[in-house]
Amino acid sequence: MTQLPGLLDTEAIRKDFPILDRLVHDDRKLVYLDNAATSQKPRQVLDVLGEYYERYNANVHRGVHVLAEEATALYEGARDKVAEFINAPSRDEVIFTKNASESLNLVANMLGWADDPYRVDQDTEIVITEMEHHSNIVPWQLLSQRTGAKLKWFGLTDDGRLDLSNIDEIITEKTKIVSFVLVSNILGTVNPVEAIVRRAQQVGALVCIDASQAAPHMPLDVQALQADFVAFTGHKMCGPTGIGVLWGRQELLEDLPPFLGGGEMIETVSMHSSTYAPAPHKFEAGTPPVAQAVGLGAAIDYLSAIGMDKILAHEHALTEYAVQRLAEVPDLRIIGPTTAEDRGAAISFTLGDIHPHDVGQVLDEQGIAVRVGHHCARPVCLRYGIPATTRASFYLYSTPAEIDALVQGLEHVRNFFG
Repeated sequence: MTQLPGLLDTEAIRKDFPILDRLVHDDRKLVYLDNAATSQKPRQVLDVLGEYYERYNANVHRGVHVLAEEATALYEGARDKVAEFINAPSRDEVIFTKNASESLNLVANMLGWADDPYRVDQDTEIVITEMEHHSNIVPWQLLSQRTGAKLKWFGLTDDGRLDLSNIDEIITEKTKIVSFVLVSNILGTVNPVEAIVRRAQQVGALVCIDASQAAPHMPLDVQALQADFVAFTGHKMCGPTGIGVLWGRQELLEDLPPFLGGGEMIETVSMHSSTYAPAPHKFEAGTPPVAQAVGLGAAIDYLSAIGMDKILAHEHALTEYAVQRLAEVPDLRIIGPTTAEDRGAAISFTLGDIHPHDVGQVLDEQGIAVRVGHHCARPVCLRYGIPATTRASFYLYSTPAEIDALVQGLEHVRNFFG
């Protein structure tokens, strides 16, 4: 068995994830390398979800009976865990959504409906990047179309990094919001947050960071990032689906208008007008994802007990090993940085003229689960002139043996297609 420095005790960790014991296609042991799409869930999270529904299930807030009070305590307790996990100055800056996409749409719509000085209109500009997930492109396109604001973006270098050579021309005095990904879901690139934030602050622009591929894999400190908003999702970090997070600076959340209206987000309602509850509840209309938030809290407990710095070191060692092993495969081209430095644990590649969908299907027959397609980042594929990519992505339970299985599987793909 290959031994690498910095690895976690994956043998012990994998015992917490029952799905990793599955056999697929009758007798193939599952090799799960699709973690950038969604992570698997440990028993500690599954058990908490089951216990919630068995013992505490009730709607939260306002209820005076014991189940409602217990459910509310668990839900708000999860908010406390998120705040501590991301080093938020206040728990009231943590808004629960159903995923990162909703979090980013929430920011876009708040700014579209806001009064000055935050309002986005035809005299202002929105800045994104060419490597964004569609969830951080389409909401800004919609806002641009609705308000007349100009949409601008940073391009990509040939090695899969942001081209910041014209940063002063892209981010200008007209820029209202700069929204970009911390770690690319397709390229694996870790972006230079400090340089972008510094320029945005120089012109008074707000900064929104999509941390969906960062929060599961590395320590996330919203104060150190110096952003105004940070979005991420629970299902990529051992939590359940249906729960996301938007962190925002307290003063912004107080000033900006809500996006969704309904129960819980109000103080008073008459037939003529309404007043709104303070943040975070101002942005959480209707029955929230209570069980999912509790599950996210359990996932945070699990990850924190292991240590995010140790998870980062584990994935760095695996990524370094994977880059080396994939370099041995003839005709394989990594799309994005080709070294383990300044990159995350998602590696996209092409294999000669074999279509990625064919690569993924043949790998699946061997029990190897990867992702194929645009990865909701089609502009990246257009930039590099490729129809799609195959993506292998690792997590805290991934092993060098699984990378070896991937390389062996790719040799089988090459042989299969001659």
